[in-house]
Amino acid sequence: MLGVQAGNDWSEPAPFTDSSSDGVLDIVRDGYEAVYDALPNSKTFSRLWRDHAYKGEFPPEFAHIGFLTLTEARQVVDLLRIARGDVLVDVACGAGGPGLWMARQTGASLVGIDPATAGLRAARHRAAQAGLDDRSQFQTGTFERTGLPDASADAVVTIEALQYAPDKRSAITEFTRILRPGGRLAVICFEVDPVKARGLPVLGADPIADYRPMLADAGMLLDTYAETSGWQPRVYSAFRAIADAKDMLIQEMGVQAASAAVAEALLTLEVKPYPRRVLIGATRRA
Repeated sequence: MLGVQAGNDWSEPAPFTDSSSDGVLDIVRDGYEAVYDALPNSKTFSRLWRDHAYKGEFPPEFAHIGFLTLTEARQVVDLLRIARGDVLVDVACGAGGPGLWMARQTGASLVGIDPATAGLRAARHRAAQAGLDDRSQFQTGTFERTGLPDASADAVVTIEALQYAPDKRSAITEFTRILRPGGRLAVICFEVDPVKARGLPVLGADPIADYRPMLADAGMLLDTYAETSGWQPRVYSAFRAIADAKDMLIQEMGVQAASAAVAEALLTLEVKPYPRRVLIGATRRA
């Protein structure tokens, strides 16, 4: 969530004028920075997101601003087959909730990668509160440039963020590079309709309707590729609730952060750019 920003025009998404990788990254990072800084001040956003996006199912200490449910998180852990002492890399980790939950469940060490420093600060604080700071670290990086050594990860996960990557082929190539041979990848993300995404901020940079061909090209063996169940009611309900709460969000979060949240909500509700939300599991060839 929150890959799109707008100005103060709440009815129209901002025109997409910079298709470069760095330009798209700036838009995504700035939106997340504003929201993560403002979230502690907004009980309204936290309540609406918890109630609608994942129906209160995720543990509060690992709450997040995506749509991941606890059932889906367990499916991801099963796909990754991570064990105590393994290294799990969470790319676009945000404030770290799902990755830290997986680390606690499995005994794995966690490396979180994100371009937003506000999210990384929140993740480090959360790790300390959860007693996981001794086996977790969080550092600045992007999909295409994680900054990690070759074959340094036993597993890689990214949750509801890959649709925002400005160069998805490079992102998947980077996942393959940092995975050890036989290491496993799990992704939950949205497929993007290229026709509906044309001209949209961020989503229009590199819209992908099917990730399977590029996974194969990158040397990944596909284990599963399936639409997640029940995603549409939760996505549209959450975004409608955010759009309807615009005035309260401005009061609690400020204009910039509320703008990022409401702009994405309106864009998703009006354009419906996502044909499917998919769960992907793959293994790096030995």
